[in-house]
Amino acid sequence: MAEAKAAEIKKLGVIGAGQMGLGIALVASRVAGVPVTVVDSSQQALDKGLSFADKLLKKDVEKERINQQDADAARQRLTPSTKMEDLSDVDMVIEAVPEKVELKRSIFAQLAKICPPHAILATNTSSISITLIAAATTSDPTDLSASSRVVSTHFMNPVPVQKGVEIITGLQTSPETLATAVEFCKRMGKIPSESADSPGFLANRILMPYINEAVICLETGVGDRDSIDSIMKNGTNVPMGPLQLADFIGLDTCLSIMEVLHTQLGDSKYRPSVRLRQMVDAGWLGKKSGRGFYEY
Repeated sequence: MAEAKAAEIKKLGVIGAGQMGLGIALVASRVAGVPVTVVDSSQQALDKGLSFADKLLKKDVEKERINQQDADAARQRLTPSTKMEDLSDVDMVIEAVPEKVELKRSIFAQLAKICPPHAILATNTSSISITLIAAATTSDPTDLSASSRVVSTHFMNPVPVQKGVEIITGLQTSPETLATAVEFCKRMGKIPSESADSPGFLANRILMPYINEAVICLETGVGDRDSIDSIMKNGTNVPMGPLQLADFIGLDTCLSIMEVLHTQLGDSKYRPSVRLRQMVDAGWLGKKSGRGFYEY
């Protein structure tokens, strides 16, 4: 069988101007050199995201990673918009909105109608089934014209720093879609790994139970916060301990992924920690809210 050929991505769309979406857009613009339309329903989120991009580009220039001319060119390739219709001419779109099933399915149903027939429709989901998201692109399960172009490109946070990208295919995903997603991630300077469409995929199937167990150790008094993070940093050479990492990811995100693992796999080992759920209930979501296991 002939190997699937990757299509060339000349223009990218990104949905969501938060930290993940803006990070993806900036790396695509700066490293892959493609124009990027960044769509968000909130003008305030777009303004904040582009301000974040300016800050990152300024830091890159100051550290002599790129020159001012390249930074200006990368910034000019970013076009903000509050209209999904502005994605009608892209070759690929990457959705990076919160982990809410119906929100993502609604977006992909719209993308199937708005984007060109050849466009790759990618999601940055960290836990939701790609097969389920792809199914939202059509009311006829036998019509694969849109669903075969759905794939996950799960970037790691922060996107400008982390090299890894998890590529996940659904039942409907075509070999050409997979090849195109892998090739474009390489153009962005990333190192892709492929995963089956299983709850949590690879990264979070391994990472989230590790974080959850650290929270259980805290709530049951096996160790205090500093001891838990210290032994993992200094004993296993990870750059930050599991509780600090949870704060950076967002405790609400950690809880959401653990709930997906617990519900879909039905194994009690994936039961979310009581303390984790309590902290989310309290609004202590980590770095983004100013308080989690640490204060910011």
